[in-house]
Amino acid sequence: MNIIIITPAGPDSKAGNRATALRWQRLLQQSGHQVRVETEYQGAQCDLLIALHAWRSANAIKAFKAAWPESPLIVALTGTDIYYHQHEYPDLTYESMDLSDLLIGLHDLVARDIPERYAHKLLTLRQSADKPDVFGGSRLESGQFHICVLGHLRDEKDSLRAAIASHHLPEDSNIIVSCAGKPHNDKWRELALQESRSNPRFHWLGELNRPELATLIAVSSVMVISSIMEGGANVISEACRAELPILASDIPGNRGLLGDDYPGYFPVKDDKALAELMARTENDGAFLAELKKRVIALAETFRPEQERQSLEKALALVVAAKD
Repeated sequence: MNIIIITPAGPDSKAGNRATALRWQRLLQQSGHQVRVETEYQGAQCDLLIALHAWRSANAIKAFKAAWPESPLIVALTGTDIYYHQHEYPDLTYESMDLSDLLIGLHDLVARDIPERYAHKLLTLRQSADKPDVFGGSRLESGQFHICVLGHLRDEKDSLRAAIASHHLPEDSNIIVSCAGKPHNDKWRELALQESRSNPRFHWLGELNRPELATLIAVSSVMVISSIMEGGANVISEACRAELPILASDIPGNRGLLGDDYPGYFPVKDDKALAELMARTENDGAFLAELKKRVIALAETFRPEQERQSLEKALALVVAAKD
């Protein structure tokens, strides 16, 4: 098939939507499809269009359906679509969902958080990650217990929660929190710099390349994901594939990937509860081992081949619906 993928994130962006679009392009090309990634729909004819983000890609979605009303359209729902834009901008968000022939959700609980009228359109897909060359905790440093936080620094990620939590740790703790990511704006840059200067347990590393990220994961014993909203964070896929235990905020986007019985949740924005979990991973070997056992068991669900098969299922469903 001739497929266009629309993502609002530009070619130089390292945002999750851009990474997802490029990964889907690669996986679909492996299946023999011709795939272009664009930030705006330019009117070109194609066999199928996939739009990442119902709200941000609304103009592209409307333009495509106006030009080619009988051509299949898939809309992938992001965390901000589900947990923000459908409430703040319902008309535009729901119009995109109405125009779609299929909706893709990126965690298992999406159906609970969108209107029931869309349930028949929804397909769940787990984002994948490649098997890493090095695994979490494979290069531990003596006398330090490294906890990493990965991703752009922004409000939705509550990116400094682990750094704030580290203030509540006992003095004899060896925990070091390392945060890798580009600040969303000047406010976040200044917040990260201020925390780095005032908190000896916190290091902001800025935006790292892939080898540098691999090194950070290798020296880390735990990853913290403190988001207040997620549509299905790819960093969970990466942590599980790297066998790196996760402490995660208790939100649907995390529960929908890690499971309701995962033992490493903490209440959103609760730095004291997070500090207690961080200290427990440092001092309770059995608890840390249980977290690692859980992420290893989940790793198989985040394989690229499984994601490719899910994409092929999505294509088959919309094509069959049009026949």
